[in-house]
Amino acid sequence: MRQLGRTERNIVKILLAQRDSTIGDFVGNVAIVREAMGRAGAAGADVVAFPELFLPGYPPRDLVEKPSFIAANEHALRDVAALATDVAIVIGFIERNESGAGKRLFNSVAVCERGRVAAVARKSLLPTYDVFDEGRHFEPATTASVVTIAGKRVGLSICEDAWNAPEFWRSRNYSRDPIREQAEQGVDFFLNVSASPYSVGRGELRVRMFREHARTHGKPLLFVNLVGGNDELLFDGRSLVVDSAGALRFEGRAFAADDLLVDLGAMPPAREPFARADEEEVLDALVMGTRDYMRKCGFTRAVVGLSGGIDSSVVAAIAADAIGAANVLGVSMPSRYSSKGSLEDARALADALGIGYRVVPIDKIFQAYLETLAPSLEGRPPDTTEENVQARIRGNVLMALSNKFGHLVLTTGNKSELAVGYCTLYGDMSGGLALISDVPKTLVYALGRALNRRRPSIPENVFTKAPSAELRPNQTDQDSLPPYDALDQILERYVEKREPIDQILAQGFDEKWVRDTIARVERNEYKRKQAAPGLRVTSKAFGLGWRMPIAQKFREG
Repeated sequence: MRQLGRTERNIVKILLAQRDSTIGDFVGNVAIVREAMGRAGAAGADVVAFPELFLPGYPPRDLVEKPSFIAANEHALRDVAALATDVAIVIGFIERNESGAGKRLFNSVAVCERGRVAAVARKSLLPTYDVFDEGRHFEPATTASVVTIAGKRVGLSICEDAWNAPEFWRSRNYSRDPIREQAEQGVDFFLNVSASPYSVGRGELRVRMFREHARTHGKPLLFVNLVGGNDELLFDGRSLVVDSAGALRFEGRAFAADDLLVDLGAMPPAREPFARADEEEVLDALVMGTRDYMRKCGFTRAVVGLSGGIDSSVVAAIAADAIGAANVLGVSMPSRYSSKGSLEDARALADALGIGYRVVPIDKIFQAYLETLAPSLEGRPPDTTEENVQARIRGNVLMALSNKFGHLVLTTGNKSELAVGYCTLYGDMSGGLALISDVPKTLVYALGRALNRRRPSIPENVFTKAPSAELRPNQTDQDSLPPYDALDQILERYVEKREPIDQILAQGFDEKWVRDTIARVERNEYKRKQAAPGLRVTSKAFGLGWRMPIAQKFREG
């Protein structure tokens, strides 16, 4: 725990408890609150603040339609309130809407003091864009909340309520600014409890936005964020405190639990936000997300198909960091087209990481397929059909090992491949977690370099040889795809920035590359709908926030 400043009897000390909660694990989530309360009491805190919807877990999605889920959430809140004897608790929960009008639930925060719920604040701005769908279940509050906590007037807001300042955004999603409304009522400070998902650059954006709020209204702002992974959403923490002049005074750890003990009367010196390279940040996010996904789904071991390429190398290395090398099995599945160098690279990687390693040749199985299919395919030359058979054999091998030994299969396809359909349904797409499915190929290489800086494990040859699926003689990815540096730029503009084709062409990209790439993105939606869940690290992943129809005729350009 890192303490901010000295203790003064007339100054409220607040512990921002940056923690990881599991959706629906009410007993476990209350236990986390109990642990944090012990630390807060020992540190002399007056208040402990937890993130948005911490008790039910975020996002609960359609679990909120189960009456038993809401009742368990209420029971957990009573348990938490009973803990608030000497130290007040601020915590996110689901509140019933008893008015008889509107949606039947609120996204709320309870203020617990003296063993009871003393006050409740409700979320005003309910996001329904990208990965968010809160308007599906929750009713928005019509007024901003100012509550009294430990004798102080606090502007208590929930996540999105702080994301609509007219001074900061050129265009806004809502007509209201709840933070301004709170300031107009008079507050001693602002407290925002959040479950703000991670994407590259999000942490820096939050700092700038909260600084603007504090400068505009001349009051300190405290922000406590969720940390951990829940399905595809990753939460980076980075809780923070800015003073009344907008200076950043403290920033919590990224991708790890943390305690910020805040004495507003004795702040530490101003500092700049912690910054690091995107690949280092993404690497930590993926390690955390893999660990949490497996833990929360009940898996302790993982299996990865090792091709000797960069994608499977990075996935295996991340898995080893996330759950321990002893719990990862790498499987090499050579066919007649597998190069000697790739097989050597796969083994060298496994040895360097210290993971389990097994060789399961597939050529006899492949030959049996060819002979079995020969009468039905007679007169047709070999094409992607035979290539995909090999990928599907490998998928079956990995799934057999998963079924027999309880390993989670980690798929190894990256975002570039998934975008353009350079992947095989029921083959390399088979698995339980698509770990790097939101990581463009060029970033995969950068992740590999970052992994090697931490612990040399990926052979240099993996970085320098031409990427290949090795499903036919002398095959390379660039036989059918643009160079990855160009492809990833086109995809970023089209998928993440939503730029029209003319705007992309104006950047000087080869027209054939652009049109072919966009056509591939559009016609491979059916594959992405059947992909394993992935971990979101960019501003637009192929998951919750990508809702495209499959049967449609619109074509870009």
